[in-house]
Amino acid sequence: MILADRLARARTVATRAALIPLLVRAAVFLCGLLAAVVAYPGSLVSSRLLALLAVVALWPAVAPRGRGATAAVLAVLAGWILDTTWYDAPIELWRVLAIASLTYLLHSFAALAAALPYDATVELDVVTLWAGRAAGVALASAVLTVIVLSVADIGGGVHLAATLAGIAVAVAAAALLAWLLRRP
Repeated sequence: MILADRLARARTVATRAALIPLLVRAAVFLCGLLAAVVAYPGSLVSSRLLALLAVVALWPAVAPRGRGATAAVLAVLAGWILDTTWYDAPIELWRVLAIASLTYLLHSFAALAAALPYDATVELDVVTLWAGRAAGVALASAVLTVIVLSVADIGGGVHLAATLAGIAVAVAAAALLAWLLRRP
């Protein structure tokens, strides 16, 4: 009986789904799959593992309110660690930036998909503004990362100072968020 209820619900969802929420969920899937393809070793991606990675990327797209986005990001992280440690792949800046940007976009689109019911009527401007804002954050983070790495590489002994500055900025951001949440 439970299976019959779930199949009936899936049929209802399929017949009532609107285009814009489906596109947002497709963006969740695409970002998750691309992040996994970039993170995992090429020999594993070209094997049967790609089907499993597609299922993991599909999870947050189908059920964005659950733990799927976290599981997809952790799967990408596991692939990156596997590739750089077990397969001894060199750490390349473009891969780090691509993985960071794609996992951020996955998380951002999953948050939007969680807020949109599958049958919602949504203006396209809402999604394009959301996507533009998320892409702007990802681009600004990538540019800032390249600048900080360039300064650290030029300075020689700047690594410790850059690390301490990064920690200070993270603590300041957390303190600012805590203060904003507690203010009346």
